[in-house]
Amino acid sequence: MQGMTAAQSMLVLSGVTRRFGAVAALDDVSLEIGMGQILCLVGHSGCGKSTLLRTIAGIETLDAGQISIEGVSVSGNGVFVEPEHRRVGFMFQDYALFPHLTVRDNVGFGLNRMARRDREVRISDTLARIGIEGLAERYPHMLSGGEQQRVALARALAPQPRLLLMDEPFSNLDRGLRDRVRQETLSIIRDLNMTAVVVTHDPEEALAIGDMVALLQKGRLIEAGSGERIYDAPWTAYAAQFFSEVNDIPARLSNGHLETPLGQFPVPAGMEGTPRLLLRPQSISLAETGIAAQVLHRAVLGEIEELSLAVEGLKQPLMMRGTDRHDVRVGDIVHISVNTDRALIFPDD
Repeated sequence: MQGMTAAQSMLVLSGVTRRFGAVAALDDVSLEIGMGQILCLVGHSGCGKSTLLRTIAGIETLDAGQISIEGVSVSGNGVFVEPEHRRVGFMFQDYALFPHLTVRDNVGFGLNRMARRDREVRISDTLARIGIEGLAERYPHMLSGGEQQRVALARALAPQPRLLLMDEPFSNLDRGLRDRVRQETLSIIRDLNMTAVVVTHDPEEALAIGDMVALLQKGRLIEAGSGERIYDAPWTAYAAQFFSEVNDIPARLSNGHLETPLGQFPVPAGMEGTPRLLLRPQSISLAETGIAAQVLHRAVLGEIEELSLAVEGLKQPLMMRGTDRHDVRVGDIVHISVNTDRALIFPDD
């Protein structure tokens, strides 16, 4: 996000810090999100992603740092703009629909300051845009999970916020429905050219959603960038392990190479100490010749075949995945090759 001008930036976080007693729920987090972009905040439970969302909304105050929206400070340095004046839409994980109100009244809940006629037009337009006009007179208990999610989205969008915040918006849906509703939701957000910040704990969802992905750990920003960059070329071993399963291979530095039970690997220039070598399962394949391995387990996961292999010198089984099927059984001795170009090598952390 380097070089983005203030006019292009929707949201800027500078050194955002939030403490609860001795615990830093957020520790010096800085991010910049452009107009019309979708940022996905991801990390394990307790990493601070929901707290960060709440500080952007104004539900939580800051202990240090600053938050600006469209170039105007809303938190920090003695400034605090109340949530209702930030023009930020917030969609909660449990949707938080009012059970005693119809869908129409839920969607119109944040529009009480509008003239009655304008309010009714806005509600109708929003229901139509989300495609839930037929649900207008129903109550939340009469709706499916997917329908409740759409109503919550409509309520968040009805006040026409400049920034949409979504906390685990798809986690309550079954997997098949979750994928479909997620695509529909993202399509609506992009059609509106809306800037959004979405919290998830699911690595695959983060990569699928975000123009930009930010990985948090214990309140700190580990790394941020496009999902493709973070997956293909993570800067940290933590990110590599978070976004995919990896084989952690013991290695030692010797004469400009890494010596491992799987052979030699080139070392990135300037790397010292004891580098960390990680291999994704798809960078390993069976070969006519190569390193001997014994098949411990074979599983077919839809299009993917997974083999668990015992290799001399490795304490943990080596995981291999690919789209090819192999006629092997538990106990068979096979040979493997490794694509060294796809090895992930990091300084010892």
